[in-house]
Amino acid sequence: MDNALRLALLLVLIAKGINSLNMCRYACSYPSNQSFHWHSVYPSSSAYEFEHCKNTVKQWASSSLHSNIKDGHILQDLLFFLHVPRTGGRTYFYCFLKKLYSGSLECPRSYDKLRFDPRKQNCRLLATHDDYSIMSKLPREKSSVVTVLRNPIDRVFSAYEFSIEVAARFLVHPNLTSATKMPANSRSKKGVISTLDIWPWKYLVPWMREELFTKRDARKRKGPPYAYGDDSYNMEEIVTPLHEFINHPVALDLVHNGATFQIAGLTNNSNVWRVHEVRHCVMTHQTLGKYVLEVAKKRLDDMLYVGLTEDHKGSATMFANLVGSQVISQLVTSSGNETLNYNKSEQGFSSSKTHDQMTVEKLMETYETCVSKLRSTQSKRRINSLRRIFPANFTKEARRHVPEEVIKQITLLNSLDVELYKHAQIIFEKQHQVMEEKLLHSDSAIPDRWQMMNGKRYVGLSWEVVCLFVFVLLVFFIFLYLNAKRRILKLKI
Repeated sequence: MDNALRLALLLVLIAKGINSLNMCRYACSYPSNQSFHWHSVYPSSSAYEFEHCKNTVKQWASSSLHSNIKDGHILQDLLFFLHVPRTGGRTYFYCFLKKLYSGSLECPRSYDKLRFDPRKQNCRLLATHDDYSIMSKLPREKSSVVTVLRNPIDRVFSAYEFSIEVAARFLVHPNLTSATKMPANSRSKKGVISTLDIWPWKYLVPWMREELFTKRDARKRKGPPYAYGDDSYNMEEIVTPLHEFINHPVALDLVHNGATFQIAGLTNNSNVWRVHEVRHCVMTHQTLGKYVLEVAKKRLDDMLYVGLTEDHKGSATMFANLVGSQVISQLVTSSGNETLNYNKSEQGFSSSKTHDQMTVEKLMETYETCVSKLRSTQSKRRINSLRRIFPANFTKEARRHVPEEVIKQITLLNSLDVELYKHAQIIFEKQHQVMEEKLLHSDSAIPDRWQMMNGKRYVGLSWEVVCLFVFVLLVFFIFLYLNAKRRILKLKI
């Protein structure tokens, strides 16, 4: 009997060991400088029975839907900017957040390198590509979350284009070996953070880089004449075509439904080990995605702010009024009620008596100037990079020539993101109403300040305007009086 029990126990341990091995193979990060073995990302569906997966996902969703957030519209001590890739988050970080928070208030290694460093307990800003699971490392009741979402189809296009754009920068090297070694050496010497160090580009860019060098070598061996066609998204001799990209396991794992998985906290880069099993179940049994979508929607509802890439001006104005105003107020209070001013040395606002006082309007002016410069720099880098894969050129006009079948497939592959984006649009409209009410009824909206609304400026009836009106009215009456007196004199004559 004892032998039978021992045998049974041994079989159970072996089964658990195999299960843990499969989980490790799935959850561990991909090697950034080696060949990708994508079969380990998607084990066969037999690894988990559907009912087990369904119960696992439902249990996770039930616990995730519970929230301790009392009022998501009030800024807490720590602001977490959940940066969904290719949504314009870079402009928010550099042109809003770094203008609001000085470098001393940023959480260590918070943006360029992932993961939160808890050693700096009094930091106020965490901006990262990490998913929502990083909230497990933060004081949840003292943290506010903001994010920006983009139309899923446009985001897939942008992820494809950006991967190629960055990878094309390496074509200045004679071969792939040189391109792989030189950047690593350069980064280690200068201490520069490369796109290759940031998730998910540290997986997407090396893959595209290898593809570009392979195709360039093939063209050299073949020699002219070259026939590339006129569709930039289907020039197989130069770059991986879009229709191949969207069906590749890399894109399936990192790009499609990326916003939903990131906000739900279920990316392959998750900070919480137990969610990797949930992620695996959802990726294996797609019908379970509805539970992930439900969690992502709830988390959007609880956020301090949700912006839309497509409505750039409206989103920026809303951020300044709903988030920026609270940050300014909070920092002024925490600095001992001193005046909050722009610190040029740190490119942020801090307590000082040598600069102009910070306001929402000044924040918007600073933002617009910053965005203009940032876009100019990014545009030049993009143009220089894409020259190396000429005649391929990714433009809005070129996108219109992508076959409708490909667009439909992208939509289908991103069904969760499509639904989440619709929900974000509803939230955006509600935020807009909140902002309008705030500008109309808030004590801060005094008559002698310019109000920012929907990207336009509205001026109240300040005392200067009233005085001007009285002056004009007085001049008008004097004119009437003199005119009437002149007529009377003419009649007497």
